[in-house]
Amino acid sequence: MRLDRYKRFYKGKNVLITGHTGFIGSWLTKVLSMSGSRVLGYSLNPPTNPNMYDAIRLSEGLMDLRKDIRDKESLKKAIQEFEPEIVFHLAAQPIVLESYDNPMETFETNVMGTVNLLESLRRVGSAKVIVVITSDKVYRINEWAHPYRETDPLGGKDPYSASKSSQDIVVSSFRESYFDSMGVSISSIRAGNVIGGGDWGAHRIVPDAIRAITEKRSITIRNPQAVRPWQYVLDPISGMLELARKMWTNLEFSGDWNLGPMNSKSITVRELAEAIIKYWGAGSYRIGQKKKEDAKESNYLQLDSSKARMKLNWYTPYDFEETVKETVEWYKQYYGRKDVDNETETQIKRYTERRNDLWK
Repeated sequence: MRLDRYKRFYKGKNVLITGHTGFIGSWLTKVLSMSGSRVLGYSLNPPTNPNMYDAIRLSEGLMDLRKDIRDKESLKKAIQEFEPEIVFHLAAQPIVLESYDNPMETFETNVMGTVNLLESLRRVGSAKVIVVITSDKVYRINEWAHPYRETDPLGGKDPYSASKSSQDIVVSSFRESYFDSMGVSISSIRAGNVIGGGDWGAHRIVPDAIRAITEKRSITIRNPQAVRPWQYVLDPISGMLELARKMWTNLEFSGDWNLGPMNSKSITVRELAEAIIKYWGAGSYRIGQKKKEDAKESNYLQLDSSKARMKLNWYTPYDFEETVKETVEWYKQYYGRKDVDNETETQIKRYTERRNDLWK
């Protein structure tokens, strides 16, 4: 998929992105800015320092509002003034371990923040497409061998997972209560563990590994055999963009969607750490002591993305090795004081070339 094909649909459209200063939000905002969309970003300040948003100077090309998704009056005002046609909702408290320390903030942001957004969009009435990004952790943990499907039961033992499954229920409720009858398409996307350049979040294996390597420390991994649906950051973004395009003309695309890697091999945390060391050309790792919260996380978590593959013609063009290679290269450019905005654009263009059949 060449980048100009994004422009055929997104150029000139008003697109609201909540959480645009975050890791995935920054990548999504960059792709849409390159595609000619009029983007309004609504978010708190970037959650880390350094961060992707500032590293690629993203504020130079969009309308940038630093507001809290829990502030319903400010949110509604922004929506009234901008009149978005397409909405991507990524604003969230995204860290599992953080949710144990601050459960109220986690639920207020992830659940009531979503309610504030959807109610404002319902009242204003400009949006035609709404895409809400939830999590692969919305599913009830069963430790079974098959990947989770969209029809599997929701759950959530920790506050983060519970808040994201609750967010999914909110989306479904607004769809059935309001948006279907309004002719507005709304979907939730359950994405896997996303990796890529520009993530410096806490308690995540890739940024933890990069910090350790650049500081000449051993990478600490607590759950070496845990399996997660690792995928390149542009994988779910390409799915979001294609789903929104389909939703624009067809309400039947509203619903729940898994966007996970299509690797047949299960990749462990240990294997990811080893691959990062391999492509960096330096580093080591050690097995750290587990925290009590780790026992509540699933050891095996994979997503069944066959629905997206069949109905969206969506697939992930990079294998695991290529995903890690692209990720490490971005950080090498950053720590080598190179222009990472240029590297980001290069990676987007390279990815879209590999996805050349997405729009067939």
